[in-house]
Formats: sequence, C-alpha cells, structure tokens
Amino acid sequence: MSTASPSLDLREDILRLKKERNAVILAHNYQSGDIQDIADYVGDSLGLAYQAKETNADVIVFCGVHFMAETAKIVNPSKTVVLPDRDAGCSLEESCPGPELEAFLKENADKNYYVIAYINCSGHVKALCDVICTSGNAVKIVESAPADRPILFVPDQNLGAWVQEQTGRKMDLWQGACYVHVEFTKNSIESIKAKHPDAAVVAHPECTFAVRLLADEVCSTEKMVHFVKDAPQKDIIVVTESGMLHRLRKEAPEKNLIAGPTDHCACADCRYMKMNTLEKLHSCLDLLSPQVEMPEDLRKRAEAPLTRMLELSK
Repeated sequence: MSTASPSLDLREDILRLKKERNAVILAHNYQSGDIQDIADYVGDSLGLAYQAKETNADVIVFCGVHFMAETAKIVNPSKTVVLPDRDAGCSLEESCPGPELEAFLKENADKNYYVIAYINCSGHVKALCDVICTSGNAVKIVESAPADRPILFVPDQNLGAWVQEQTGRKMDLWQGACYVHVEFTKNSIESIKAKHPDAAVVAHPECTFAVRLLADEVCSTEKMVHFVKDAPQKDIIVVTESGMLHRLRKEAPEKNLIAGPTDHCACADCRYMKMNTLEKLHSCLDLLSPQVEMPEDLRKRAEAPLTRMLELSK
C-alpha cells in the first residue's frame, strides 16, 4: 500500500518522488489519461523499448503490463525497474507459455525455424527466439529474415497474418490473440460506420481479418497518431484499446474520434492495462516495489533478439 494520505496531492508527490529517485516514468498508449499526463514518455512498444534502452535514470517506472517492464529490465540490468501493479499481465503473453514454445521447437528441431516473437511475450519466449518485433516494425523485421529458413511467428496470429499480407512471406503462426482486439467484429464496425458513413476507420493489426478489411488504415498505435493528424476526414473510428483515444484527442483536438465498438461495449478496455492507477504509481515510486527481476542467464539470452530488433529498426 502507498504511504500517501488520502488528502495528498498525488500528482505533486509523484513528481517529487520521481526527482528524488532520479526516475523516469514510461507509459504505454493504453494507460489511463491521468497516467499518460504525468509520464515522461507515452508511446507504443517500440518507442518504449528505445526509451528504456537510452534512459539515464536510475529507476524506470513502467506503466504498462508486466512483459513491458520485463523488457526494460532486459536492456537495463543495472537499473531498478518497477511497475505499479505486479499482476498487470497480457492475454497474448499468456497464450504462448515459454515451456510450451520450448517443447514445440524441440519437437520440430528438424525444421530449423527462424523464430520471430512479437514483443508481447515473456522473457522466456524472447530467449527462445531469433528476433523480436513490434506492430510498428513487424513488416521490416520479417522482410529482413533469412530466405532459407521457415519462419515461426509467435504469439499473435492476427498480427502475423497481417504481416504475411504485407510481405508475401509465408510463416507458421502461433495461435494466440489479444482478447481486446478480437472482440471487435465485422458487424460491430459496420454498425458504427452506418452511423458515421463519412468516417475513416483506423485499426490495429491485432484485429481479425474481417475487421482489417473494413479499415482505411491498419497500423500500430504510434502510426495511428500520424494517420489521425493527416486524414482529411474529421470523423475517425479508432479500433484499438480505449486508452489510445486520450493521446489522440490531445494531439489532434480538431478531429472527432469515435471509439470502435466491440460486441460487448461501446469501447474496448484492457483490464490488465487499467490495473495501473495513480495511487499504485505513487506507491511503487515510494517503496520501489514491486520490482522486476530476472535470472541473469535468461536475461542475457533474451537481450540478444531485443538488441537485434532495435538495430534492424533504426
């Protein structure tokens, strides 16, 4: 629990603690607006990975989910990495357990897979792969893969299928998915499009094929910022996690941004991303807990494919 009293101005005290700890606060685009507003950097997985790699801070406070904080620790073994809620997980990470992938690769050793892992995975999975990718650089990473080896893409089948469409490169796809993005359906997007017939549709590649077909643009969250700013349409239907709307509304206030509906609600909240709160952010800065730790041998093995991704993405 945080030591802050109920009447304490959390924002001011978070900034005080950040200065005292020589900390940097990194926040993913899917975090709540109050966390985004206090962060030093808000971005997608690729941007956050670069920020984590290049920071001079002693403490990295990662407002996102566990694999993201783990990634920061992989590239910063000497720094203290904390996250507001230790239990902030990821359905994609859970869909590809490290032991299961390791067993699969042993059973199929004769295929000599070139393994590309979407960054939404555990350190164990990262340590088993040849290179990491994000939604922002997946096409580039796949295009750079050796032509003489079959590719295994883990864990997101929808992102993998989209990359196949963009590159023409055949890959074997692990059958994992983001539970938030697969809730968007063809019917739900067509329903809101009927109410806003002139609106453009921008969707994340973790969405299903049927939803991607309805989009004017399919791209990472970072590229969504540029699309929304440059689109001639004022009305834009945004088909990704709801936290992205906060950043888009700040950077493109003249646009009318419409939350893409799922079959279950008018927006899409990731329950894991929303586990982080300002109170928990204050607590982890105050107590420097919960910290992310990794066995050094595993960290080193996971670092190589991450470093390869950062080099290929320059």
